[in-house]
Amino acid sequence: MATSAVARETLFSLRRTIARIEGTLPERLEVPLDSQQSDDGDIVLRHNGVAVPKDPYVPTGVQNFDAALGGGLPKAALTEIHGHQTRDAGSVAGFALSLAGLMLKRAEERLPILWIGTHEIFQEAGFPYAPGLHSRFGIKPENLLIARMPKLVDALWVAEEAAQLKALSLVLLEIRGNSQRLDLTATRRLHRRAQLAGRPIFLLRQAAEPEPTAATLRLVISPAPAASRQTMEGALDGSIGPPGFTVRIDKSRLARTGQFTLEWYADDYAFEERRAALPENTRSVVSASDHRTDIAQASGEVLAFKPANADAALGGQPSREERPAHRGNRRAG
Repeated sequence: MATSAVARETLFSLRRTIARIEGTLPERLEVPLDSQQSDDGDIVLRHNGVAVPKDPYVPTGVQNFDAALGGGLPKAALTEIHGHQTRDAGSVAGFALSLAGLMLKRAEERLPILWIGTHEIFQEAGFPYAPGLHSRFGIKPENLLIARMPKLVDALWVAEEAAQLKALSLVLLEIRGNSQRLDLTATRRLHRRAQLAGRPIFLLRQAAEPEPTAATLRLVISPAPAASRQTMEGALDGSIGPPGFTVRIDKSRLARTGQFTLEWYADDYAFEERRAALPENTRSVVSASDHRTDIAQASGEVLAFKPANADAALGGQPSREERPAHRGNRRAG
């Protein structure tokens, strides 16, 4: 018992030291009183004397991903969702909206979502498409509020004030690049508001480098190539499956680092993990001949359309005048 108590006190001391280094709010870990002890004698985690609920996480439904996160995404906390490049803005927003749709699906009351951003954010990446929100994420247009602010300091102020409103289910703050305004103090205030309100705040970082913040979790999102649609007879060649996200756990106090490929199924409003594809079978179906040593020639160029003079051209290849048209860039529309 003495050894267990010493180890427990050492663990609490290390957590307080890590919280102080990261600039996060201090947490008090206390042994409950006799009247409040659970049957198994578990330790109750308290924030400023207020006990944390037994289900502090939002599970994504992907077993391996939730296990790596320690149970899921934290409910009452600031979560950072990163995109290293501007072209990843669509994947970052799509992943955040997928999480929002998943939370609304499980919520008892569908409260609105507030999306906050600056002029340059919506000018670069555009506004969410209302019909697509409903069909892809289950978010009705009337359940999404957008606040377009002229400056970052205004967006931070709106996010802090909105985080304490009970009429909202989620606050998304989208910021581009690395700004001095978004320091430890600013993120600490956001994290504190999320803790008091008991609702999450998603901080979307577009084209930004990781830097110290008070967020308890940082996820780095990038687009994953879409796989083929699966049928009862296997993969359907030439088809495009559900959107995929490459999710890397970059920072977490409780989770372990790792990378996952998640797919979002709009019909069920659910995530699924994409398993690694099996290597193709490169073995020959027919055994090689024993008395022949020559190797078959490589196949010729494959054309999208058969040229009119294919029979006259040598080997069915296009004429010199037709080659530039076949090799040019494909135009949309």
